[in-house]
Amino acid sequence: MVVGETVTVRGENAARRRLRLSERSEVEVELSWHGLTNVGHRREVNQDSFVTLPPIFAVADGMGGHAAGEVASAAVVRRLAELGGGRAVSARDFEDALDDAISDIELNVGEAGIGTGTTVTGLILDDSVDEPSWTVFNVGDSRVYQFFKGALSRLTVDHSVVQHLIDTGQITPEEAEYHPHANVITRAVGLGEDPAPDYAKVALIPGQRLLICSDGLTKELTDAGIEHYLGSAGSAREAAETLMEQALGNLGRDNVTVIVIDVHAVGDMRDTTEVPTLAE
Repeated sequence: MVVGETVTVRGENAARRRLRLSERSEVEVELSWHGLTNVGHRREVNQDSFVTLPPIFAVADGMGGHAAGEVASAAVVRRLAELGGGRAVSARDFEDALDDAISDIELNVGEAGIGTGTTVTGLILDDSVDEPSWTVFNVGDSRVYQFFKGALSRLTVDHSVVQHLIDTGQITPEEAEYHPHANVITRAVGLGEDPAPDYAKVALIPGQRLLICSDGLTKELTDAGIEHYLGSAGSAREAAETLMEQALGNLGRDNVTVIVIDVHAVGDMRDTTEVPTLAE
């Protein structure tokens, strides 16, 4: 479900696809993934973009007047898509792609693009350590979650005014939802600043379910709701479609983008907790 003619999506959805981590690695993984985006009920333009081209999966949520946010998110996704195709991707490669995207943004929006930028959040399949892993990256307030053995954990920390206020004890998470600066982020790709991504390493484990999403989802669903729907869906496709349906069924105040990834096998290790489900 991609709503809006101008949405930029790179890649395709897949069920139980066997992949080599990189051309230099002998380790293969079996993944399913499903990405969706929707303009929501209150926006005229979808300024979200996403890429699902292993080894990179990412969501970008643009900001800026008129079509500027859409230009920014599209520029980032197009540059990240150039890293897809099975070769190893380093943090340096990722940051070079962001630098190229910033140049693209400046070229396309010019002086009218003051205040134009985008979040970018996602995962890179990483074979650079002894054990296969994910590299989690984040700029802005889109998020990555892990659902594993019945429990949800957030793998990113928002770069936002309200997150800073929560961290310093000035407001509660409940108060953050209604704070007047709830939509103000403190880092972005663009806005005349270096993007400064945060990185984290997470083990690549059979049985993992991972979610990458724009804040259009987290505005409508609590972490408890996300945990419930990720835990009750039988496939990555069903999980993505259910999360989208629930976000739109609430208020759908913003563009909503989700990517759900299931890890079925890593090398000889398989997820033994699976039950038969309808084919994706």
